[in-house]
Amino acid sequence: IMQSLILSSIATGTIITMTSFHWLLAWIGLELNTLAIVPIIAKHHHPRSTEATTKYFLTQAAASAMVLFASTLNAWTTGTWDITQLTNPPACNMLTIALAMKLGLAPLHFWLPEVLQGTPLKTSLIIATWQKLAPMALLFMIFSSTNTTILLTMALMSTMIGGWGGLNQTQTRKIMAFSSIAHLGWMASILTLNPNIMLLSLVLYIIMTTPTFLMLMFTSSKTIKDLTTSWSISPPMTAMTLMLLMSLGGLPPLTGFMPKWLILQEMTNHSLTTTMTILALSSLLSLFFYLRLSYISTLTVFPTTTKTTHKWRFQPKLATAPLMMTMLLSLLLLPLTPTFSP
Repeated sequence: IMQSLILSSIATGTIITMTSFHWLLAWIGLELNTLAIVPIIAKHHHPRSTEATTKYFLTQAAASAMVLFASTLNAWTTGTWDITQLTNPPACNMLTIALAMKLGLAPLHFWLPEVLQGTPLKTSLIIATWQKLAPMALLFMIFSSTNTTILLTMALMSTMIGGWGGLNQTQTRKIMAFSSIAHLGWMASILTLNPNIMLLSLVLYIIMTTPTFLMLMFTSSKTIKDLTTSWSISPPMTAMTLMLLMSLGGLPPLTGFMPKWLILQEMTNHSLTTTMTILALSSLLSLFFYLRLSYISTLTVFPTTTKTTHKWRFQPKLATAPLMMTMLLSLLLLPLTPTFSP
C-alpha cells in the first residue's frame, strides 16, 4: 500500500506541474515529486542508497528553490504569476539553469550518474524517464522566454560529456546515466528552435530507455561483465538488445535516428552549422559505448566455466510484455518521420 501511495504521489506531482499555469502550483508539483521519490531511493538500508538519496535531495531542493526564487523575482517585477508571462531576463536565465539542474544537463549533471548508481534498476528507470517529464513540461511552456545561448552551450556540453563520460564506465547504470545526459543535450539544443521536436525527442528517449532498463533487469546486469552471460538467459533477447542499443545510438533504419534527423534538419534551416557538426560528432562518442555493450552482450560468446548452455535460475520476476512492446516501438517507428517533419 505504501509503495502504491508513493508512486501515485510521484505521478500526481508531475501531473500538477504539467497542468499548472501558476508558478507556485508548478513549484508545489516539483516539490511533491521530489519528496515522493526520496523514500523510494532511501528504501534499501545501504550506504550507497543513503548517499544517493542525499545527493538527489540536495540538488533537487536547490533547483526547486531557484525555481521559486526566479518566479518570485518575475512576479515582483511584472506583477503576474502566470507561467507563460516570464519576461524578466535574470528570472528567465535563472529558471533555465534551475530546470537544467533538475534534469541533469551539463555542467549541472554530476548528481545523475551517482544517484543512478546508488539505486536499484527499477528506481533508476523512474529517475531516468518519469522524473524528466515535469521540468521538460515547464521548459516547453517557457521556451519563448529562455536564453538560446545558455541552452545551446549546455546542450553541447551535455552531448560531449554524455559521450566522453560513458566511455570509461563499467557499470551499466552509470552508462545509462551518461546516455541520458547526452539525450537531454539533444533535447535542449532544439528547445528554442522548435519545441515540438523537443517533445517528440523526449517521448522517443523514454520509449528507448525503458526497454534498455527492463532488459538490464531481466538479465540482472549491473556491470558490463554481467552482460557477457545474457545469451544463456535468453538468446532472442540478446539479438533484440543489439538493435535496441543501435537505436539508442541513433543509427538510421531504427527509431533513434528520427529525433537526430529532425533536430539536424531544423538546425540546418536556422544555419547553425557549427553547433550541428559538434552535436553530430559527439553522438559518435555515445555510439562507441553502445557498440561496446552490444559487442559484449551479442556479438561474442564469452568463455564460461560451466558446460551448460542455460543459466540455472528461478522463474523470471519481470513481465516481458512491456519490454517487448517498448522494444518494438524503439526499433520500428522511423517510417512515421514524415508525419512529424514540417
